[in-house]
Amino acid sequence: MSLSEKDIREAVEKGNTVLGIELGSTRIKAVLISEDHLAIASGSHEWENSYVNHIWTYSLEEVWKGLQDSYQKMARDVKEKYGVALKRVGAIGFSAMMHGYMVFDRDEKLLVPFRTWRNTITEEASKKLTEVFQYPVPQRWSIAHLYQAILKGEDHVADISYMTTLAGYIHWKLTGEKVVGIGEASGMFPIDADIKNYNQTMVEQFDGLVSEKEFSWKLKDILPRVMVAGERAGTLTKEGARLLDVSGELMEGIPFCPPEGDAGTGMAATNSVAQRTGNVSAGTSIFAMIVLEKKLSKVYPELDIVTTPTGSLVAMAHSNNCTSDLNAWVGLFDEFARIIGAGVDTDKLYGTLYRQALKGDADCGGLLAYGCLSSEHITHVEEGRPLFVRTPESSFNLANFMRVNLYTALGALKIGLDILLKQEGVRLDKMLGHGGLFKTKDVGQSIMAAAINVPVSVMEETAGEGGAWGIALLASFMLRCGTGESLEEYLSDRVFAGMSGTTIAPDEKDVAGFEEFMKRYVRGLALERAAADYL
Repeated sequence: MSLSEKDIREAVEKGNTVLGIELGSTRIKAVLISEDHLAIASGSHEWENSYVNHIWTYSLEEVWKGLQDSYQKMARDVKEKYGVALKRVGAIGFSAMMHGYMVFDRDEKLLVPFRTWRNTITEEASKKLTEVFQYPVPQRWSIAHLYQAILKGEDHVADISYMTTLAGYIHWKLTGEKVVGIGEASGMFPIDADIKNYNQTMVEQFDGLVSEKEFSWKLKDILPRVMVAGERAGTLTKEGARLLDVSGELMEGIPFCPPEGDAGTGMAATNSVAQRTGNVSAGTSIFAMIVLEKKLSKVYPELDIVTTPTGSLVAMAHSNNCTSDLNAWVGLFDEFARIIGAGVDTDKLYGTLYRQALKGDADCGGLLAYGCLSSEHITHVEEGRPLFVRTPESSFNLANFMRVNLYTALGALKIGLDILLKQEGVRLDKMLGHGGLFKTKDVGQSIMAAAINVPVSVMEETAGEGGAWGIALLASFMLRCGTGESLEEYLSDRVFAGMSGTTIAPDEKDVAGFEEFMKRYVRGLALERAAADYL
Protein backbone atom coordinates (compact mmCIF):
# COMPACT_ATOMS: atom_id res chain seq x y z
CA MET A 1 0.00 0.00 0.00
CA SER A 2 1.37 3.40 -0.94
CA LEU A 3 2.17 5.93 1.77
CA SER A 4 -0.04 8.93 2.57
CA GLU A 5 1.10 12.47 1.86
CA LYS A 6 1.68 12.97 5.59
CA ASP A 7 3.85 9.84 5.77
CA ILE A 8 5.88 11.00 2.78
CA ARG A 9 6.37 14.47 4.29
CA GLU A 10 7.68 12.90 7.50
CA ALA A 11 9.95 10.56 5.52
CA VAL A 12 11.43 13.54 3.66
CA GLU A 13 11.99 15.46 6.90
CA LYS A 14 13.64 12.46 8.61
CA GLY A 15 15.80 11.56 5.62
CA ASN A 16 14.14 8.19 5.03
CA THR A 17 13.89 8.62 1.27
CA VAL A 18 16.38 7.37 -1.33
CA LEU A 19 17.70 9.27 -4.36
CA GLY A 20 18.61 7.75 -7.71
CA ILE A 21 20.03 9.70 -10.66
CA GLU A 22 20.81 8.33 -14.12
CA LEU A 23 22.61 10.12 -16.93
CA GLY A 24 21.18 8.67 -20.13
CA SER A 25 22.04 9.48 -23.71
CA THR A 26 19.30 12.12 -24.09
CA ARG A 27 18.04 12.74 -20.56
CA ILE A 28 19.38 13.06 -17.03
CA LYS A 29 16.72 12.00 -14.55
CA ALA A 30 16.57 12.25 -10.76
CA VAL A 31 14.02 10.18 -8.85
CA LEU A 32 13.28 10.26 -5.12
CA ILE A 33 11.62 7.13 -3.74
CA SER A 34 9.90 6.47 -0.45
CA GLU A 35 10.21 3.48 1.87
CA ASP A 36 7.64 1.61 -0.23
CA HIS A 37 9.93 2.06 -3.27
CA LEU A 38 7.53 4.28 -5.21
CA ALA A 39 8.63 7.51 -6.86
CA ILE A 40 7.48 10.53 -4.90
CA ALA A 41 9.34 13.26 -6.81
CA SER A 42 11.41 13.60 -9.95
CA GLY A 43 13.26 16.05 -12.15
CA SER A 44 14.92 15.75 -15.53
CA HIS A 45 17.24 17.58 -17.89
CA GLU A 46 17.36 17.05 -21.65
CA TRP A 47 20.75 16.95 -23.32
CA GLU A 48 22.41 15.71 -26.50
CA ASN A 49 25.88 14.49 -27.35
CA SER A 50 28.11 16.56 -29.63
CA TYR A 51 30.24 15.37 -32.54
CA VAL A 52 33.57 17.11 -32.06
CA ASN A 53 36.68 16.21 -34.08
CA HIS A 54 35.06 12.94 -35.15
CA ILE A 55 34.25 11.99 -31.53
CA TRP A 56 30.82 11.68 -29.92
CA THR A 57 31.16 13.43 -26.57
CA TYR A 58 29.63 15.46 -23.75
CA SER A 59 31.66 18.20 -22.07
CA LEU A 60 32.21 18.13 -18.31
CA GLU A 61 30.40 21.48 -18.12
CA GLU A 62 27.35 19.85 -19.69
CA VAL A 63 27.58 16.93 -17.27
CA TRP A 64 27.50 19.11 -14.18
CA LYS A 65 24.99 21.60 -15.54
CA GLY A 66 22.60 18.78 -16.41
CA LEU A 67 23.14 16.95 -13.15
CA GLN A 68 22.53 20.05 -11.06
CA ASP A 69 19.47 21.01 -13.10
CA SER A 70 17.83 17.61 -12.73
CA TYR A 71 18.52 17.61 -8.99
CA GLN A 72 17.13 21.10 -8.50
CA LYS A 73 13.96 20.23 -10.40
CA MET A 74 13.49 17.14 -8.25
CA ALA A 75 14.07 19.11 -5.04
CA ARG A 76 11.62 21.76 -6.25
CA ASP A 77 9.09 19.00 -6.94
CA VAL A 78 9.48 17.84 -3.33
CA LYS A 79 8.95 21.37 -2.00
CA GLU A 80 5.86 21.95 -4.15
CA LYS A 81 4.23 18.60 -3.33
CA TYR A 82 5.02 18.23 0.35
CA GLY A 83 5.98 21.70 1.56
CA VAL A 84 9.39 20.74 2.92
CA ALA A 85 12.96 21.31 1.75
CA LEU A 86 15.05 18.29 0.84
CA LYS A 87 18.09 18.39 3.13
CA ARG A 88 19.01 14.76 3.56
CA VAL A 89 18.19 11.32 2.20
CA GLY A 90 18.93 7.83 3.43
CA ALA A 91 21.08 6.84 0.47
CA ILE A 92 22.11 7.94 -3.03
CA GLY A 93 22.91 6.00 -6.18
CA PHE A 94 24.27 7.13 -9.53
CA SER A 95 23.99 5.44 -12.89
CA ALA A 96 24.87 6.42 -16.46
CA MET A 97 25.25 5.14 -19.98
CA MET A 98 27.79 2.33 -19.86
CA HIS A 99 31.23 1.95 -21.41
CA GLY A 100 33.13 4.80 -23.02
CA TYR A 101 36.44 6.35 -22.06
CA MET A 102 37.27 8.94 -19.40
CA VAL A 103 40.94 9.20 -18.42
CA PHE A 104 42.59 11.57 -15.94
CA ASP A 105 46.15 12.48 -14.97
CA ARG A 106 47.58 12.76 -11.45
CA ASP A 107 46.16 16.27 -11.13
CA GLU A 108 42.65 14.91 -11.91
CA LYS A 109 42.63 16.67 -15.28
CA LEU A 110 40.62 15.06 -18.08
CA LEU A 111 43.22 14.13 -20.67
CA VAL A 112 40.96 13.84 -23.73
CA PRO A 113 37.26 14.65 -24.22
CA PHE A 114 34.90 11.96 -22.92
CA ARG A 115 34.52 9.28 -25.61
CA THR A 116 31.04 7.78 -25.28
CA TRP A 117 29.78 4.28 -26.06
CA ARG A 118 28.52 5.59 -29.40
CA ASN A 119 32.00 5.90 -30.90
CA THR A 120 32.80 3.00 -33.24
CA ILE A 121 36.47 3.85 -33.66
CA THR A 122 38.03 0.86 -31.92
CA GLU A 123 37.51 -2.00 -34.37
CA GLU A 124 41.21 -2.92 -34.53
CA ALA A 125 41.53 -2.98 -30.74
CA SER A 126 38.26 -4.85 -30.29
CA LYS A 127 39.30 -7.66 -32.64
CA LYS A 128 42.79 -7.99 -31.19
CA LEU A 129 41.64 -8.09 -27.56
CA THR A 130 38.88 -10.59 -28.36
CA GLU A 131 41.54 -12.79 -29.99
CA VAL A 132 44.01 -12.47 -27.11
CA PHE A 133 41.48 -12.88 -24.29
CA GLN A 134 39.28 -15.40 -26.11
CA TYR A 135 36.47 -13.31 -24.67
CA PRO A 136 34.16 -10.87 -26.50
CA VAL A 137 35.39 -7.28 -26.22
CA PRO A 138 32.94 -4.95 -28.04
CA GLN A 139 34.12 -1.67 -29.54
CA ARG A 140 32.29 0.42 -26.96
CA TRP A 141 34.12 -1.11 -23.96
CA SER A 142 36.57 1.10 -22.06
CA ILE A 143 39.49 -1.29 -22.52
CA ALA A 144 38.94 -1.25 -26.30
CA HIS A 145 39.17 2.56 -26.26
CA LEU A 146 42.33 2.44 -24.17
CA TYR A 147 44.03 -0.12 -26.40
CA GLN A 148 42.99 1.73 -29.57
CA ALA A 149 44.56 4.91 -28.18
CA ILE A 150 47.75 2.91 -27.55
CA LEU A 151 47.71 1.44 -31.07
CA LYS A 152 47.34 4.95 -32.51
CA GLY A 153 50.22 6.22 -30.40
CA GLU A 154 48.18 8.90 -28.64
CA ASP A 155 50.47 10.90 -26.34
CA HIS A 156 48.00 11.19 -23.47
CA VAL A 157 48.15 7.49 -22.64
CA ALA A 158 51.49 7.81 -20.85
CA ASP A 159 49.96 10.33 -18.42
CA ILE A 160 46.93 8.26 -17.38
CA SER A 161 46.45 7.94 -13.64
CA TYR A 162 42.79 6.85 -13.60
CA MET A 163 40.32 5.47 -16.14
CA THR A 164 36.60 5.31 -15.43
CA THR A 165 33.11 5.64 -16.85
CA LEU A 166 30.65 8.52 -16.60
CA ALA A 167 28.89 7.00 -13.57
CA GLY A 168 32.25 6.26 -11.96
CA TYR A 169 33.39 9.83 -12.58
CA ILE A 170 30.34 11.39 -10.92
CA HIS A 171 30.62 9.02 -7.96
CA TRP A 172 34.34 9.84 -7.56
CA LYS A 173 33.75 13.59 -7.55
CA LEU A 174 30.91 13.37 -5.02
CA THR A 175 32.48 10.84 -2.62
CA GLY A 176 36.21 10.77 -3.36
CA GLU A 177 35.96 7.00 -3.98
CA LYS A 178 37.39 5.47 -7.18
CA VAL A 179 34.95 2.57 -7.47
CA VAL A 180 32.28 1.15 -9.79
CA GLY A 181 29.59 -1.49 -9.41
CA ILE A 182 30.42 -4.86 -10.91
CA GLY A 183 27.83 -4.50 -13.67
CA GLU A 184 29.42 -1.24 -14.75
CA ALA A 185 32.89 -2.76 -14.43
CA SER A 186 31.86 -5.60 -16.76
CA GLY A 187 31.47 -3.02 -19.53
CA MET A 188 34.99 -1.75 -18.93
CA PHE A 189 36.96 -5.01 -18.75
CA PRO A 190 36.11 -8.75 -18.58
CA ILE A 191 34.95 -9.93 -15.15
CA ASP A 192 35.74 -13.17 -13.33
CA ALA A 193 32.36 -14.04 -11.82
CA ASP A 194 33.99 -16.41 -9.29
CA ILE A 195 36.03 -13.70 -7.59
CA LYS A 196 33.69 -10.76 -8.37
CA ASN A 197 36.56 -8.79 -9.85
CA TYR A 198 38.38 -8.14 -13.11
CA ASN A 199 39.73 -11.28 -14.74
CA GLN A 200 43.28 -11.30 -13.39
CA THR A 201 44.68 -13.50 -16.16
CA MET A 202 43.39 -11.07 -18.77
CA VAL A 203 44.74 -8.11 -16.81
CA GLU A 204 48.19 -9.70 -17.01
CA GLN A 205 47.68 -10.50 -20.70
CA PHE A 206 46.89 -6.85 -21.40
CA ASP A 207 49.96 -5.64 -19.51
CA GLY A 208 52.05 -8.07 -21.52
CA LEU A 209 50.47 -6.87 -24.75
CA VAL A 210 51.59 -3.27 -24.10
CA SER A 211 54.79 -3.98 -22.15
CA GLU A 212 57.05 -2.66 -24.92
CA LYS A 213 55.52 0.80 -24.42
CA GLU A 214 57.03 0.91 -20.90
CA PHE A 215 54.19 2.94 -19.40
CA SER A 216 54.61 4.01 -15.78
CA TRP A 217 51.28 2.36 -14.94
CA LYS A 218 49.91 -1.16 -14.87
CA LEU A 219 46.26 -1.76 -15.77
CA LYS A 220 45.25 -2.64 -12.21
CA ASP A 221 46.59 0.75 -11.06
CA ILE A 222 44.28 2.81 -13.28
CA LEU A 223 41.04 0.81 -13.13
CA PRO A 224 38.37 1.62 -10.50
CA ARG A 225 37.83 -0.85 -7.65
CA VAL A 226 34.96 -3.28 -8.23
CA MET A 227 32.07 -3.47 -5.76
CA VAL A 228 28.83 -5.46 -5.68
CA ALA A 229 25.25 -4.47 -4.84
CA GLY A 230 24.65 -4.13 -1.11
CA GLU A 231 28.12 -2.78 -0.31
CA ARG A 232 28.61 0.80 0.86
CA ALA A 233 30.68 2.75 -1.62
CA GLY A 234 31.48 5.92 0.29
CA THR A 235 29.60 8.96 1.55
CA LEU A 236 28.77 12.37 0.16
CA THR A 237 31.56 14.82 0.96
CA LYS A 238 31.04 18.47 1.82
CA GLU A 239 32.44 19.44 -1.59
CA GLY A 240 30.32 16.79 -3.28
CA ALA A 241 27.15 18.09 -1.64
CA ARG A 242 27.83 21.57 -3.05
CA LEU A 243 28.53 20.11 -6.48
CA LEU A 244 25.23 18.24 -6.53
CA ASP A 245 23.00 20.79 -4.80
CA VAL A 246 24.01 24.33 -5.68
CA SER A 247 21.41 25.70 -3.24
CA GLY A 248 23.55 24.42 -0.37
CA GLU A 249 20.70 22.68 1.46
CA LEU A 250 21.77 19.05 0.99
CA MET A 251 23.78 17.69 3.92
CA GLU A 252 27.05 15.77 3.65
CA GLY A 253 27.63 12.24 4.99
CA ILE A 254 24.92 10.45 2.97
CA PRO A 255 25.95 6.88 2.03
CA PHE A 256 26.28 5.87 -1.63
CA CYS A 257 25.73 2.51 -3.28
CA PRO A 258 28.19 1.44 -6.00
CA PRO A 259 27.62 3.37 -9.24
CA GLU A 260 26.09 1.21 -11.95
CA GLY A 261 25.54 1.27 -15.70
CA ASP A 262 22.19 1.50 -17.45
CA ALA A 263 22.18 -2.27 -18.11
CA GLY A 264 22.35 -3.05 -14.40
CA THR A 265 19.70 -0.50 -13.45
CA GLY A 266 17.47 -1.89 -16.21
CA MET A 267 17.78 -5.35 -14.71
CA ALA A 268 16.91 -4.02 -11.25
CA ALA A 269 13.97 -1.97 -12.56
CA THR A 270 12.48 -5.04 -14.27
CA ASN A 271 13.23 -7.59 -11.51
CA SER A 272 15.48 -9.50 -13.91
CA VAL A 273 18.57 -10.15 -11.77
CA ALA A 274 17.94 -13.81 -10.92
CA GLN A 275 19.38 -16.66 -12.97
CA ARG A 276 17.10 -17.95 -15.76
CA THR A 277 15.38 -14.57 -16.04
CA GLY A 278 15.80 -11.92 -18.70
CA ASN A 279 14.55 -8.61 -19.96
CA VAL A 280 14.20 -7.16 -23.42
CA SER A 281 14.10 -3.45 -24.19
CA ALA A 282 12.53 -2.74 -27.58
CA GLY A 283 12.39 0.70 -29.14
CA THR A 284 14.55 2.37 -31.79
CA SER A 285 17.10 -0.35 -31.06
CA ILE A 286 16.55 -3.59 -29.15
CA PHE A 287 18.57 -5.60 -26.68
CA ALA A 288 17.89 -8.64 -24.54
CA MET A 289 19.77 -9.69 -21.43
CA ILE A 290 19.63 -13.19 -19.94
CA VAL A 291 21.15 -14.09 -16.57
CA LEU A 292 23.20 -17.25 -17.03
CA GLU A 293 23.61 -20.26 -14.79
CA LYS A 294 27.08 -21.02 -16.19
CA LYS A 295 29.66 -19.71 -18.64
CA LEU A 296 29.10 -20.11 -22.38
CA SER A 297 31.12 -22.80 -24.13
CA LYS A 298 32.89 -20.37 -26.47
CA VAL A 299 33.11 -16.80 -27.74
CA TYR A 300 30.30 -15.53 -29.97
CA PRO A 301 30.75 -12.18 -31.74
CA GLU A 302 26.95 -11.78 -31.75
CA LEU A 303 26.85 -11.71 -27.93
CA ASP A 304 28.27 -9.53 -25.15
CA ILE A 305 28.99 -10.86 -21.67
CA VAL A 306 28.34 -8.51 -18.75
CA THR A 307 27.06 -9.08 -15.20
CA THR A 308 24.18 -8.27 -12.89
CA PRO A 309 24.81 -5.77 -10.07
CA THR A 310 25.63 -8.77 -7.87
CA GLY A 311 28.10 -10.30 -10.31
CA SER A 312 26.14 -13.07 -12.04
CA LEU A 313 27.07 -13.51 -15.70
CA VAL A 314 24.67 -12.05 -18.24
CA ALA A 315 24.59 -12.66 -21.98
CA MET A 316 23.36 -9.73 -24.03
CA ALA A 317 22.18 -9.73 -27.63
CA HIS A 318 21.91 -6.25 -29.13
CA SER A 319 20.46 -5.10 -32.45
CA ASN A 320 20.78 -1.56 -33.76
CA ASN A 321 17.41 -1.76 -35.53
CA CYS A 322 13.97 -2.43 -34.15
CA THR A 323 10.98 -0.11 -34.62
CA SER A 324 12.40 2.70 -36.78
CA ASP A 325 11.30 1.28 -40.15
CA LEU A 326 8.07 0.01 -38.62
CA ASN A 327 7.38 3.54 -37.38
CA ALA A 328 8.00 4.86 -40.90
CA TRP A 329 5.33 2.53 -42.32
CA VAL A 330 2.87 3.59 -39.62
CA GLY A 331 3.66 7.19 -40.55
CA LEU A 332 2.80 6.43 -44.17
CA PHE A 333 -0.61 5.09 -43.14
CA ASP A 334 -1.09 8.16 -40.97
CA GLU A 335 -0.33 10.43 -43.93
CA PHE A 336 -2.85 8.60 -46.13
CA ALA A 337 -5.53 8.76 -43.43
CA ARG A 338 -5.09 12.51 -43.09
CA ILE A 339 -5.19 13.06 -46.86
CA ILE A 340 -8.62 11.44 -47.04
CA GLY A 341 -9.80 13.32 -43.96
CA ALA A 342 -9.78 10.34 -41.61
CA GLY A 343 -6.89 11.27 -39.35
CA VAL A 344 -6.67 9.50 -35.97
CA ASP A 345 -4.54 10.05 -32.87
CA THR A 346 -1.22 8.25 -32.66
CA ASP A 347 -2.20 5.71 -29.99
CA LYS A 348 -5.26 4.61 -31.93
CA LEU A 349 -3.30 4.41 -35.18
CA TYR A 350 -0.57 2.21 -33.69
CA GLY A 351 -3.04 0.13 -31.73
CA THR A 352 -5.22 -0.56 -34.77
CA LEU A 353 -2.32 -1.55 -37.02
CA TYR A 354 -0.51 -3.61 -34.39
CA ARG A 355 -3.67 -5.54 -33.45
CA GLN A 356 -4.31 -6.24 -37.12
CA ALA A 357 -0.98 -8.08 -37.18
CA LEU A 358 -2.37 -10.69 -34.78
CA LYS A 359 -4.92 -11.61 -37.47
CA GLY A 360 -2.20 -12.46 -40.00
CA ASP A 361 -0.85 -15.86 -40.96
CA ALA A 362 1.61 -17.33 -38.49
CA ASP A 363 4.37 -17.24 -41.14
CA CYS A 364 3.33 -13.81 -42.48
CA GLY A 365 1.90 -15.36 -45.65
CA GLY A 366 5.32 -15.73 -47.26
CA LEU A 367 6.25 -12.03 -46.99
CA LEU A 368 9.78 -10.89 -46.16
CA ALA A 369 11.05 -7.57 -44.78
CA TYR A 370 14.23 -6.06 -43.39
CA GLY A 371 13.92 -2.96 -41.23
CA CYS A 372 17.60 -1.95 -41.21
CA LEU A 373 17.90 1.82 -41.18
CA SER A 374 21.43 1.54 -39.83
CA SER A 375 24.20 -1.04 -39.87
CA GLU A 376 23.63 -4.34 -38.09
CA HIS A 377 26.57 -6.26 -36.64
CA ILE A 378 24.67 -9.52 -35.99
CA THR A 379 23.66 -9.89 -39.65
CA HIS A 380 26.83 -8.19 -41.01
CA VAL A 381 24.87 -5.44 -42.76
CA GLU A 382 27.25 -2.51 -43.16
CA GLU A 383 24.73 0.10 -44.35
CA GLY A 384 21.02 0.36 -43.66
CA ARG A 385 18.73 -0.48 -46.58
CA PRO A 386 15.14 -1.26 -45.48
CA LEU A 387 13.53 -3.77 -47.84
CA PHE A 388 10.10 -5.32 -48.34
CA VAL A 389 9.95 -8.39 -50.61
CA ARG A 390 7.21 -10.78 -51.74
CA THR A 391 6.54 -13.35 -54.42
CA PRO A 392 3.44 -13.33 -56.65
CA GLU A 393 2.13 -16.21 -54.55
CA SER A 394 2.57 -14.46 -51.19
CA SER A 395 -0.57 -13.62 -49.23
CA PHE A 396 -0.30 -9.85 -49.36
CA ASN A 397 -2.77 -8.14 -47.04
CA LEU A 398 -2.60 -5.62 -44.22
CA ALA A 399 -2.50 -8.22 -41.43
CA ASN A 400 0.44 -10.08 -42.95
CA PHE A 401 2.21 -6.84 -43.85
CA MET A 402 2.06 -5.57 -40.28
CA ARG A 403 2.98 -8.97 -38.92
CA VAL A 404 6.10 -9.29 -41.08
CA ASN A 405 7.27 -5.84 -40.02
CA LEU A 406 6.85 -6.79 -36.37
CA TYR A 407 8.66 -10.08 -36.97
CA THR A 408 11.60 -8.45 -38.72
CA ALA A 409 11.96 -5.95 -35.88
CA LEU A 410 13.07 -8.98 -33.85
CA GLY A 411 14.91 -10.82 -36.62
CA ALA A 412 18.52 -9.88 -35.83
CA LEU A 413 17.93 -10.17 -32.10
CA LYS A 414 16.51 -13.68 -32.56
CA ILE A 415 19.72 -14.81 -34.27
CA GLY A 416 21.63 -13.83 -31.13
CA LEU A 417 19.08 -15.35 -28.76
CA ASP A 418 18.95 -18.59 -30.77
CA ILE A 419 22.66 -19.01 -30.05
CA LEU A 420 21.86 -18.90 -26.35
CA LEU A 421 18.62 -20.86 -26.26
CA LYS A 422 19.32 -23.45 -28.98
CA GLN A 423 23.08 -23.84 -29.36
CA GLU A 424 24.11 -23.22 -25.75
CA GLY A 425 20.97 -24.67 -24.16
CA VAL A 426 20.54 -21.68 -21.84
CA ARG A 427 17.41 -22.08 -19.75
CA LEU A 428 15.08 -19.10 -19.54
CA ASP A 429 11.94 -19.23 -17.41
CA LYS A 430 10.59 -15.77 -18.12
CA MET A 431 11.35 -12.65 -20.14
CA LEU A 432 10.15 -9.21 -19.14
CA GLY A 433 9.49 -6.76 -21.97
CA HIS A 434 9.62 -2.97 -21.83
CA GLY A 435 9.81 -0.18 -24.36
CA GLY A 436 7.68 1.13 -27.21
CA LEU A 437 7.13 -2.23 -28.92
CA PHE A 438 5.12 -3.41 -25.92
CA LYS A 439 2.82 -0.41 -25.48
CA THR A 440 -0.05 -1.89 -27.48
CA LYS A 441 -1.62 -4.47 -25.19
CA ASP A 442 -0.74 -8.11 -25.96
CA VAL A 443 0.75 -7.54 -29.43
CA GLY A 444 4.46 -7.06 -28.72
CA GLN A 445 4.31 -9.71 -26.02
CA SER A 446 2.73 -12.27 -28.36
CA ILE A 447 5.28 -11.62 -31.12
CA MET A 448 8.21 -11.79 -28.69
CA ALA A 449 6.91 -14.98 -27.09
CA ALA A 450 6.67 -16.53 -30.55
CA ALA A 451 10.23 -15.46 -31.36
CA ILE A 452 11.86 -16.99 -28.27
CA ASN A 453 9.30 -19.66 -27.26
CA VAL A 454 9.30 -18.33 -23.70
CA PRO A 455 6.53 -16.57 -21.69
CA VAL A 456 6.85 -12.76 -21.90
CA SER A 457 5.62 -10.46 -19.15
CA VAL A 458 4.96 -6.73 -19.14
CA MET A 459 4.60 -4.93 -15.83
CA GLU A 460 2.02 -2.23 -15.36
CA GLU A 461 3.56 1.18 -16.04
CA THR A 462 4.41 3.19 -12.93
CA ALA A 463 5.78 6.67 -12.44
CA GLY A 464 8.96 5.22 -10.98
CA GLU A 465 10.03 3.01 -13.85
CA GLY A 466 13.33 3.56 -15.58
CA GLY A 467 17.03 3.56 -14.87
CA ALA A 468 16.89 6.31 -12.22
CA TRP A 469 14.34 4.20 -10.35
CA GLY A 470 16.54 1.14 -10.84
CA ILE A 471 19.60 2.74 -9.24
CA ALA A 472 17.38 4.09 -6.44
CA LEU A 473 16.31 0.47 -5.77
CA LEU A 474 19.96 -0.57 -5.59
CA ALA A 475 20.66 2.26 -3.13
CA SER A 476 17.61 1.20 -1.11
CA PHE A 477 18.85 -2.40 -1.09
CA MET A 478 22.20 -1.25 0.32
CA LEU A 479 20.41 0.77 3.00
CA ARG A 480 17.69 -1.66 4.04
CA CYS A 481 18.61 -5.24 3.13
CA GLY A 482 18.51 -7.77 5.93
CA THR A 483 21.37 -10.04 6.95
CA GLY A 484 21.86 -12.61 4.22
CA GLU A 485 19.07 -11.15 2.08
CA SER A 486 19.94 -11.31 -1.61
CA LEU A 487 19.11 -8.66 -4.18
CA GLU A 488 16.86 -11.19 -5.92
CA GLU A 489 14.90 -11.73 -2.68
CA TYR A 490 14.75 -8.01 -1.94
CA LEU A 491 13.31 -7.13 -5.34
CA SER A 492 10.85 -10.02 -5.52
CA ASP A 493 9.62 -9.85 -1.91
CA ARG A 494 9.79 -6.16 -1.09
CA VAL A 495 9.61 -4.21 -4.35
CA PHE A 496 7.66 -6.16 -6.96
CA ALA A 497 5.39 -8.25 -4.74
CA GLY A 498 1.81 -7.34 -5.60
CA MET A 499 2.68 -5.32 -8.69
CA SER A 500 0.27 -6.05 -11.51
CA GLY A 501 1.22 -7.08 -14.99
CA THR A 502 0.38 -9.51 -17.78
CA THR A 503 2.12 -12.63 -19.04
CA ILE A 504 1.59 -14.21 -22.44
CA ALA A 505 2.78 -17.74 -23.11
CA PRO A 506 4.05 -18.70 -26.58
CA ASP A 507 1.46 -20.12 -29.00
CA GLU A 508 2.73 -23.30 -30.65
CA LYS A 509 1.43 -22.28 -34.07
CA ASP A 510 2.98 -18.81 -33.83
CA VAL A 511 6.34 -20.27 -32.75
CA ALA A 512 6.37 -22.52 -35.82
CA GLY A 513 5.35 -19.58 -38.02
CA PHE A 514 8.16 -17.40 -36.70
CA GLU A 515 10.66 -20.17 -37.42
CA GLU A 516 9.41 -20.35 -41.03
CA PHE A 517 9.81 -16.60 -41.36
CA MET A 518 13.37 -16.83 -40.00
CA LYS A 519 14.32 -19.34 -42.70
CA ARG A 520 13.37 -16.74 -45.32
CA TYR A 521 15.03 -13.99 -43.26
CA VAL A 522 18.39 -15.79 -43.08
CA ARG A 523 18.31 -16.91 -46.74
CA GLY A 524 17.59 -13.37 -47.88
CA LEU A 525 20.37 -11.67 -45.94
CA ALA A 526 22.61 -11.75 -49.01
CA LEU A 527 19.98 -9.63 -50.76
CA GLU A 528 19.89 -7.19 -47.83
CA ARG A 529 23.68 -6.90 -47.77
CA ALA A 530 23.85 -6.37 -51.54
CA ALA A 531 21.24 -3.61 -51.52
CA ALA A 532 23.83 -1.06 -50.45
CA ASP A 533 25.69 -1.64 -53.71
CA TYR A 534 22.65 -0.66 -55.76
CA LEU A 535 21.06 2.12 -53.69
